[in-house]
Amino acid sequence: MEVTRGVVSEDLYQFTSVVNPLFAPDGQSFVYMRTTIDKESDEYQAHLFFQKAEKGAEPVQWTFGKGKNHSPRWSPNGKELAFVSNRRGKNQIYVLSVNGGEARQLTFLASGVSSPVWSPDGKKLAFTTSLKSSQTIFDEEEEKKEEKPVPLEVTKMRYKSDSAGFWQGHFKQVAVVDVKSGELTQLTAEGYDVNLYDWSPDGKYLAVGANPTEDADLSFTYDVFLLEMAKKELIPLTDGQGVFYHAGFSPDGKHLGLIGHKREFENATHPEIWLYQLADGKMSCLTSGWDVAVGDFLSGDFHQGAVTPGLIWKDDSQGVYFIATEQGNTNLYFVDAAGGGIQPVLAGEQDVYGLTIHSASDKAIAAISTPTDIGDLYLFSLTDASKREKLTTCNVLKEMEFSKPESIEFEGANGWKVHGWLMKPVGFEEGKKYPLILEIHGGPHMMYGNTYMNEFQILARQGFAVLYVNPRGSHGYGQEFVDAVRGDYGGGDYQDVMLAVDYVLNQYDFIDEKRLGVTGGSYGGFMTNWIVGHTNRFKAAVTQRSISNWISFYGVSDIGYYFTEWQIAADLNDVPTLWKHSPLAYVENVETPLLILHSEKDYRCPIEQAEQLFIALKRLGKKTKFIRFPEENHELSRSGKPSLRKSRLDYIVNWFLEQL
Repeated sequence: MEVTRGVVSEDLYQFTSVVNPLFAPDGQSFVYMRTTIDKESDEYQAHLFFQKAEKGAEPVQWTFGKGKNHSPRWSPNGKELAFVSNRRGKNQIYVLSVNGGEARQLTFLASGVSSPVWSPDGKKLAFTTSLKSSQTIFDEEEEKKEEKPVPLEVTKMRYKSDSAGFWQGHFKQVAVVDVKSGELTQLTAEGYDVNLYDWSPDGKYLAVGANPTEDADLSFTYDVFLLEMAKKELIPLTDGQGVFYHAGFSPDGKHLGLIGHKREFENATHPEIWLYQLADGKMSCLTSGWDVAVGDFLSGDFHQGAVTPGLIWKDDSQGVYFIATEQGNTNLYFVDAAGGGIQPVLAGEQDVYGLTIHSASDKAIAAISTPTDIGDLYLFSLTDASKREKLTTCNVLKEMEFSKPESIEFEGANGWKVHGWLMKPVGFEEGKKYPLILEIHGGPHMMYGNTYMNEFQILARQGFAVLYVNPRGSHGYGQEFVDAVRGDYGGGDYQDVMLAVDYVLNQYDFIDEKRLGVTGGSYGGFMTNWIVGHTNRFKAAVTQRSISNWISFYGVSDIGYYFTEWQIAADLNDVPTLWKHSPLAYVENVETPLLILHSEKDYRCPIEQAEQLFIALKRLGKKTKFIRFPEENHELSRSGKPSLRKSRLDYIVNWFLEQL
């Protein structure tokens, strides 16, 4: 008899992240990326694997050693694979022959490279690299010397980023390298970032994205351009009124497919699919009237480096395949370029977090996760996805028992239906009472759903029931629903999550109403802070990377000034409204023991938000503890240093075990 057990924090070191499958041009094989953790060095290692696209085929590891190898791109003839690796420090492009041998380093740029794209003839690779205005791609990397610290001169509002740190005057530019000779050509030298998407079938243009607005601090549009190779000129395609990205040429070269929106509801707006006709410049929306968000907005906490593929054209240029977010799932759809409607291709209670398609042979490979399946790759037919073959078994753990969530739906505030899930503790026994943890996602415009959640499974293993729902503000339930939270933080959203607790207490007799806990990160951290300031029904809380004070957040967050205006509908000319929505204003009401988790280099929700909350609580004699994670940013729970990710999980579990 096999002994089973639930997930513990230490299992982080044995799980594998399987992402980004990519068919070879002939459709007979594919590559993908596996990320594991080297416990001794406390670092991630990402490697590329090759495999035949058939049941029972064995994977072959193509990259080795320390570091991360990612962004694989097949040459048009399928004889070479380009990829990006940091094996020698900076990210550079390498090219590997499918016949074997060592990978050849192709670029040696001081700032590293990203986003490689093959030319149609397979002779060149376009890419992006970050340069100062005084630099070109031909500048040698300066020898590192011990330097005294120097002041940082700040003249723009967007001078820092949670992912990139402080801005040092670099802009992303587009360049090309000859695959055989290594000769470099710089194509742009703009005073703004230029992002690379695709290369036209005739080889004359690159599709790129940029925001060339003079005052970029106050401009939130993003446009698509054609970069004419011969003249090195940018030709604008979209009109400067919206946000458009993921541009891809149709195989016949007549159209560009785009994802984007006209900012009707700012960052709460549903992205849609647009078709740009290159001959006459006409642009039309292919998903107009379809009240579903195009893209992957499902909140997860495990997979490393997963990239949503954007739009994938059918070989005959008759339409595009894409992933969309709906009702707690991300699934695969097809839209006809002639306006013939949207068809589901792969549907189910699942998270399709990666995708590659070979339409000529009617095949697709998807990376799929469910609440009880961490994630692997599956092969299926585009015309009949009912049968699928599992191609990888990277996370088949026979001794592991996962809690399977039960879907729930209840009436939230204003009579709106709210969707969520309840997980029973691992080893659940009838007749026994269990404590409940309410989990609240970030965003707020993200979505919980049918994907693997490591934190939830660990809590279930420790004897907790776990409740997670999608209150108003969440993607997946229509444009009106996702927009409803703006200007109403702590209003209908608070009622939705509290009514979720009421619902499960009324429907499930195994929950101990005297042992309730609550936690969440980012917006979920804001909501945790708000909850403990407005009710005493929870006996323990953990707030993570949270917001406590909208007044100070306005000026300290990397997105503070515009995010606050979009979401709270107020600025520094309306301090009373900002304070009314600030959990710090209600700190005297807090009676729930509160654990505060925050990263030192979180520039999205800076650590001063946690500091203010902690000092206010301690000054009032409240029960609280403050944990600061060194060198980490807002992404600690998903991609932080492995040992610190484990520590974070242990702090959460132990706090709830102690208090409940």
